Amino acid sequence: MTEIDVAKLNEAVREESLQIQAAVDEVRKVIVGQKTLVERMMVALLCRGHLLVEGVPGLAKTLAVKTLGEVLDLGFSRIQFTPDLLPADLIGTMIYQQKTGEFVARKGPVFTNLLLADEINRAPAKVQSALLESMQERQVTLGDVSHPLPEPFLVFATQNPIEQEGTYPLPEAQVDRFLLKAKVDYPSRVEERQILDRMISGEAPPVARVLAGDTVRGLTRRVREVYMDDRLRDYIVALVSATRTPRDVGLVDLAPLIAYGASPRATLAFSEASRAVAFLRGRGYVVPEDVKEIAKDVLRHRVLLTYEAEAEDVTSDTVVDRILERVEVP
Repeated sequence: MTEIDVAKLNEAVREESLQIQAAVDEVRKVIVGQKTLVERMMVALLCRGHLLVEGVPGLAKTLAVKTLGEVLDLGFSRIQFTPDLLPADLIGTMIYQQKTGEFVARKGPVFTNLLLADEINRAPAKVQSALLESMQERQVTLGDVSHPLPEPFLVFATQNPIEQEGTYPLPEAQVDRFLLKAKVDYPSRVEERQILDRMISGEAPPVARVLAGDTVRGLTRRVREVYMDDRLRDYIVALVSATRTPRDVGLVDLAPLIAYGASPRATLAFSEASRAVAFLRGRGYVVPEDVKEIAKDVLRHRVLLTYEAEAEDVTSDTVVDRILERVEVP
């Protein structure tokens, strides 16, 4: 792209990003704090990706997704994953109609725009795998017919990190299909006081519809047009490669701590998510800070550590921090 093309694109993005910022502000009328969670939800939406959220109970994860659906006028469904959940409870099944003598499809709650898979690690593997076709192919097969899911379609999955009993860890193949993994922390004292005051007063701030579904689809196409320089593309590839062969960047001590590095999906996720971050910041081009800002969310669930790392209390976030420090920024 020429400098003139980038300048025109930047001007268009600056105007359009105000619409997304208005939606973020509307969601934050209801959600106290949790700025990172709200922004990561928007990044996933703009990239047509899926978001895995990890945090202790009671941090408004469910409320955030529901509010986002209201603000964007999108369909919303919530599924509480439990050990006795069946795939048919998620995707639907074929029902025999006695009057006609035929089987007809009864669609499940997955046929929506925003699907909240609450505590996804509580369901057995056969239910988790039933979600894979929906996430990857954006369709569901019932009988011998494939039914497309509505657009946009995003899975926001939550998992509780403090309980192990009655949980089924997500397979690496499924975790890799999530564009981002965000971690949600406790609110500050000031934010918690605001939450308490709202609950005592019983006044829930009303939210308005800011964007329509067609507008959201248009913005996702614009995000894919955001300019990324060749040097930044090389930087992204270098970051992902460093998770596989840390010795190549001088991180010899990390080699025995990493069992498997990030897959090529991480490279693609970096490209999409960094463009979305630039769009949220009102820019039509990506800068290194966009890549670094989203790095942990892209890599933390794709870097698998060894038992030695767990014994030394080394986390994937620690590994990503070390790699960001070592790999030269363009």
